[in-house]
Amino acid sequence: MLYSVFMLALRSIRRNLLRSFLTILGIVIGVSAVITMVTLGNGATQSIKSQISGLGTNLLMVRPGQRSGPGGSGGGGSGVPQFKLGDAEAIAAEIGGVAAVAPEGRASVTVVANGRNWSTSVIGSSNAWFDTGNWKLASGRIFEADEQLAGAAVCVIGETVRREIFDGTPGQTGLGQQLRVRKFSCTVIGILAAKGQSGMGDQDDTVVVPLNTLQRRVTGSLKIATLLVSMQDGSDSTRLKASLTQLLRERRSLAEGDDDNFNIFDTQQLAETLSSTTQVLTTLLGAVAAVSLLVGGIGIMNIMLVSVTERTREIGLRLAIGALEHEVLLQFLIEAVVLSALGGVIGILIATGASWGLSSLMDMPYAFDPFINLLSLAFSAGIGVLFGYFPARRAARMDPIEALRHE
Repeated sequence: MLYSVFMLALRSIRRNLLRSFLTILGIVIGVSAVITMVTLGNGATQSIKSQISGLGTNLLMVRPGQRSGPGGSGGGGSGVPQFKLGDAEAIAAEIGGVAAVAPEGRASVTVVANGRNWSTSVIGSSNAWFDTGNWKLASGRIFEADEQLAGAAVCVIGETVRREIFDGTPGQTGLGQQLRVRKFSCTVIGILAAKGQSGMGDQDDTVVVPLNTLQRRVTGSLKIATLLVSMQDGSDSTRLKASLTQLLRERRSLAEGDDDNFNIFDTQQLAETLSSTTQVLTTLLGAVAAVSLLVGGIGIMNIMLVSVTERTREIGLRLAIGALEHEVLLQFLIEAVVLSALGGVIGILIATGASWGLSSLMDMPYAFDPFINLLSLAFSAGIGVLFGYFPARRAARMDPIEALRHE
């Protein structure tokens, strides 16, 4: 019986294809909008997590000055003491759960080679810098111990610097070439694997030299602007940050009532906060788009009521020759469910294409979510049951005699 009723529903839908399509249009728009919004939101969340993880795994960035915000200096002013190399050594030696500590100095420079110049930033640090930032080498090597100690004129460059300075020069890849950084020339001993853009700009637009090289040849100062602290996997970040705060307060001779004159920036917490915000916005947009499903359901109910009125004599004839009420009810209910489910399938197909195209256009990953697709399909079918029941019940409760008299 179910098969016969299903075929009757399909035959009724085929008789009025244009009207059937217009009936399910609201469902199609609602399903496609919900799935597209959720898919793009998930892709944005993955993109944010990827960009933050590009800064380093479980990374703490310690900078002079109070935390940015109302009443905070947001950076190291002239009266705020900078860090020293001993601070990094003390953190590595005295705090458990630390995987690597890298002191970092930075300056804006113009680099020159092959008759080309490029404005970039030069970073001075130790080999631990490559570990804290999850940096890999595309070619070459990192610094040797004697090069770091002596402040040798060697450097490791990012992909952007390599492309702007050395790309297109016959026979040159950049490795082993001389690169002029301000007033001194350094030998390129390594090229970093590309990371791409992040929320802080182009990560590949950099030149890395030993810390002593930066201090002696570029800045002329032993002060360190940032300490990069990479935590071991499974470490308690709250406990580690508390220990780090206590150690730095002692080393910077802060009294008990004094405010911290440094701030600790946790990239993992930032990633969680941004991801949570993106998920809330995704849920909100999905809920707004879901209103279209209710509008589509109302459209189905209206058309089904019209269909019941148009087919009154047909209904009366079925009842007169022995069809039971629940069979007529089932026929019109299945017709409504088939309509809404068909709209859900079309909406899923449209959303898949739209999500893939927009993800490519916005340069973020396409995050297919089978759960939201199945949920949208089930919800669209449920809309058919909810809004198709009243017209179906009205058809099933008709008086056969009155229905046959209907003109």
